[in-house]
Amino acid sequence: METRVAVISIIVENADSVEALNALLHEYRQSIIGRMGIPYRERGINIISVAMDATVDSINALTGALGRLDGITAKAAYSKA
Repeated sequence: METRVAVISIIVENADSVEALNALLHEYRQSIIGRMGIPYRERGINIISVAMDATVDSINALTGALGRLDGITAKAAYSKA
């Protein structure tokens, strides 16, 4: 199957969901190119960017699963090719 490069932007507003978030990222580790996390202490949130090279279905599945976690918002941006 054809793969695409994408970045998933994640906002973490509930620290109790971090363990489940990390478990999901671990599950998709074979498709993850890299990740960057920024704690924003003044607002009490964390901002995470995850770069992936995977099928659109796989990227959508991870983004959807992340977005269903309590206090987590996730959106994906895709490369054109």
